[in-house]
Amino acid sequence: PRHKTGGFMKKIIRIQSALLAGILLSAAVPGETALRAEETAKQIDILFTHDTHSHLNSFSTVLDGKDTVTGGFARIKTLINGWKEKNPDTLVLDAGDFSMGTLVQTIFGEEAAELRMLGEIGCDVTTLGNHEFDYRSEGLASMLESAASKGSALPELVVCNVDWEAMEKAGLSEGQKEIADAFDTYDVKDYVILEKGDVNVAVLGVFGDDALACAPTCELLFEDPVKAVKETVEEIRSDTDVDLIVCVSHSGTWEDESKSEDEILAKSVPELDLIVSGHTHTELTEPVIHGNTAIVSAGEYGKHLGSLSMQQDEGGRWSVADYELLPVTEEIAADTQTQEKIDAFMETVDAGYLSAFGYTREQVLAINEVDFCSLKDLEMIHTELNLGDIISDAYLYAAGAAGALNKDIPSLAVVPGGTIRDTYTRGAVTVESVFNSFSLGTGPDGVPGYPLICVWLTGEELRTAAEIDASVSDYMTTARLFISGMNFSYNPHRLILDRVTDLYLTGEDGGRMEVENDKLYQVVADLYSGQMLGAVTGMSYGLLSVVPRYEDGTPIEDFEDVIITENGKELKAWDAIARYMTSFPDTDGDGIPEIPVYYSTLHGRKVVEEGRSLSDLLRNPGRYAVMMAIAAAAFLLAAVLLIFLLTKAIRRRGRGIRRSRRGV
Repeated sequence: PRHKTGGFMKKIIRIQSALLAGILLSAAVPGETALRAEETAKQIDILFTHDTHSHLNSFSTVLDGKDTVTGGFARIKTLINGWKEKNPDTLVLDAGDFSMGTLVQTIFGEEAAELRMLGEIGCDVTTLGNHEFDYRSEGLASMLESAASKGSALPELVVCNVDWEAMEKAGLSEGQKEIADAFDTYDVKDYVILEKGDVNVAVLGVFGDDALACAPTCELLFEDPVKAVKETVEEIRSDTDVDLIVCVSHSGTWEDESKSEDEILAKSVPELDLIVSGHTHTELTEPVIHGNTAIVSAGEYGKHLGSLSMQQDEGGRWSVADYELLPVTEEIAADTQTQEKIDAFMETVDAGYLSAFGYTREQVLAINEVDFCSLKDLEMIHTELNLGDIISDAYLYAAGAAGALNKDIPSLAVVPGGTIRDTYTRGAVTVESVFNSFSLGTGPDGVPGYPLICVWLTGEELRTAAEIDASVSDYMTTARLFISGMNFSYNPHRLILDRVTDLYLTGEDGGRMEVENDKLYQVVADLYSGQMLGAVTGMSYGLLSVVPRYEDGTPIEDFEDVIITENGKELKAWDAIARYMTSFPDTDGDGIPEIPVYYSTLHGRKVVEEGRSLSDLLRNPGRYAVMMAIAAAAFLLAAVLLIFLLTKAIRRRGRGIRRSRRGV
C-alpha cells in the first residue's frame, strides 16, 4: 500500500509515550487525576457534504412544493467561515460524488473544478464516488493530474479498498495504469492523520458495492468494503496514536437495514467513531447510531451543510453532542472570492463547451408558468408526472426534426425517472437549468451528455416495458418510466407482472391506436436507458424479455450503432430538451417562447386503477398471468396426484401388514 511508511518507528514512539504516561500517572494524586481528566476531555467540530454533483453555483429547484434557490459553494464557504471563526480547528469532510450534475462537469478533465472548489471552501478530506468514473479511466486520471498541476489548495483523497494487488497480478490494463499514475501524482492514500487542536483524527475512505454496480465504466477492482475497512482500522490502531477514527464512505444507507451498507459497516467495524455516508443522497435529520458508531448524511447537491460536535468520554469513546443540517439558502451571503472563482469556471464552460452547440449558459430558452413536479415526486409518486411528460415529448420532437424517425410507423419515447436530475421552476428556463435536468454521461464522441438512440421493439415488448414500470419500479424507483406516444393503465393490487390492464398508442391527434403484439414500433431513448432496457432479459433471468432491434428486426449488439446523429454530430438528450423549449409559441410577442399550459395537467399516459373486485383483479390477464395460472394449475395437479399416490401406497402397505399378521 502506498501510504505505509515508518510503521516500526511509530510503534517504538508509541511504546515510549505510553511508558512515560504511566510513570507520570503513578505519581499523581487520585483527586488530581480525576480533575485533570475532566479538564482535558476532548471535543471536535465536524462539517460535511456529499453528493454535491458539480453544483458549485446556487440553483433554483422545487423543495416542499415551492420554487426555491438553494445550495452553492460560495454560500457553503460563508457557513464554513462562520464556523471556523468560533473553532479554527473544525474538520471539513466530503463523501464523494462531487462531480457530474451541472455544466461544470463539462470541464471535469481539463480544469478539475469540483475538486479544486472543495479545496477552496476548506474541505480537508474527500473520497471517490461512482460518478467520478463517468468519463472513464482517462477522464478520472486527467482530472486528478489537472488538479495536482494547478497549484490550488486541494483536499486529501482517500479510498482504502482499491485492490491494486489483484489488478497487478492479472496485469494492469491501460486504463488501470492511467489511474495508478494519477493516484501517485495526486498522492491518493488509504487514510490520513490530521491534527485538529488536541485531537488526532484518522480519516479513511471506502467505495461501496452498490457504488461499484453504478459505475459501469470503472476499470478498477475493489476489495470487500467491510474487510478492507477492518484491516485499515487495525493498521491505524497499531501504527498510529489517534483519538478519533472517521470513515468517509460512498456506500450509503437504505430503508432495508439488512442491505444498508454503511449500517452493516458500522456493526462490523465498531472501532469506527463516525461514518459520513454518501451515495444514496440520504438526508438524516438525526444520526443513525449502531453501538458507538454514528452515521450521518446531509442529502444531495449541497442543499445542506452537515454539522456536528463530538465529545470523548473517560473510556475514550466518542459520542455526538450536537447535530444539525444547516440549510444553504439564498439568505446566506455568498463569499465573494469563492463566487468569482466559480464564475471564472463558468466562463470556461461557455467558451469550451456550449459554444459548440450555439448556446450560452444564461441564455433563456422559454418562460415557464407551469408548476412542474419535484425531483422527489419522481421517486415517491407512481403515476404520470408532467416533468416526465415534457422530457419524453422533447425526445420525440428532436428525433423527428433530425429525420431519425420513420413517419409511417407509430413512434414513442421512454425516459426512466432515474436519469432526470432536476426540475424546472417558474420564470426563465435557461440553458443551464435544462442541462441540469438531464446532465448525465457522455457518448462515444467524448463530448459530455448522453446521446439519443432509436431502437425497435415489438408490441409485446412495449407491454413488458409497461409491466416493468407497474410491477418493479416500486422496488427500484429509478426504473419508473415516463412515456410519450403510449398510454397505459395499471392496478397495483393485481398479481406482480400482471398489473397492466390497458395499453395503447397515441398519435399526434391523441387518437387511440391498438398495439399489435408482433409488430415492430420505433422507440427513442437516451443511450444509457437503451442499454439498461436491453439488459432486462438477463437481469430477470429470462422471465422478462426485451430485445431492442434494428428496423429490419435484427437484434442490436452495440447501441452506439443506433445513436441519432445530425450533420455528423450526436444528438444529445439535453440538447433535445433545449430545442423543444425553443419550439414553443411566443404568445405574448416578447421574442421568448412560453411553455404551453398543456403541461399544467395530466393526459392519461399512466393511469392508476384502485379496483379490488374479482373482475378488476382478473380482467385482461397478461401473458405472465396466464403462465402463472398454468404453473399454479400444474402444481395443484401434481400435488393432487402425489397425494393420491401416497394414499394408495399407504393403503397397500396397510393391507400387507394385516396379511402378515394373519399369517403369524
